[in-house]
Amino acid sequence: MSSDRLTLTTYFGERKRAGSRFLADALLDIYERHEVQMSVLLRGAEGFGAGHHLRSDLLLTLSEDLPMVSVAVDAPARIEGLLGEVMALGGHGLVTLERAGLAGAGLHEEVKLTVYAGREDGVGICDLLHQRGIAGATVLLGVDGTAHGVRRRARFFGRNAQVPTAVVAVGSRERIAAVLPELEGRLLTVERVRVCKRDGRSLAGPGQDGPLEKLTVYASDHHAELVRRLGEAGARGVTCVRGIWGFHGDHAPHGDRLLQLRRRVPVVTVIVDTPEGIARSFAVVDEATRQGGLVTSELVPRIALPRASA
Repeated sequence: MSSDRLTLTTYFGERKRAGSRFLADALLDIYERHEVQMSVLLRGAEGFGAGHHLRSDLLLTLSEDLPMVSVAVDAPARIEGLLGEVMALGGHGLVTLERAGLAGAGLHEEVKLTVYAGREDGVGICDLLHQRGIAGATVLLGVDGTAHGVRRRARFFGRNAQVPTAVVAVGSRERIAAVLPELEGRLLTVERVRVCKRDGRSLAGPGQDGPLEKLTVYASDHHAELVRRLGEAGARGVTCVRGIWGFHGDHAPHGDRLLQLRRRVPVVTVIVDTPEGIARSFAVVDEATRQGGLVTSELVPRIALPRASA
């Protein structure tokens, strides 16, 4: 079996509909029907799309249309086989396809490791990565998804232990390779990334060669000002997703706890734009991460478009 995988990522608003149903439900029904190996639906905390209408959970209104991100990972044939159904739903702001090898395949100098697991395992995996000297990791909590083709939807009452989470880590080739045997048996993907900044130190500019580029900022829960400034700079689209646990650099893992005076959780901010747009956004990100955080750049090689636009 080929070790290649395709990652299908869809960005849209929480209240977007596909006919009489919410788009999120329709997407996960497709993933369930096609028995997708792993998918996870993430609810964003803040962001905007091409229309630059800011959406934020800070507004505390029932009508707020928060950003959503769905991620589906499987063999290329399966993802390509369901892509037509996903595009036919409409209502999504951006759909991308990225190739991601299984763990151990094609590791480069700096890599992004994504570990898909149940809720009960995410924090433990993150702590393990910290102990092994990985540069940073964030646990993103799913609200719906599939695991080995089986639907795992979060419910109001229940432990939801098997609902998928995504643990996203960035580190050197050597350290990532060393920790992989301890994660044996889990669905893992690795992708090449360029680390632009780490703990306030500039290491490289973005500048990926492709139609679209993805700039990702891993930082603490201070994203509102960054999103506002990115909007003023003309960013094409921004999505912030709060993690429940994570760390960067030498800082100890932190996140949601039952007994704490204030919330201090990691936040992942994703900007997808043309290389020219990313260059403008990077100036804002560079200023916002003078004291800390992790900033990476990735090529987005394929943009999925509706058949009528092809």
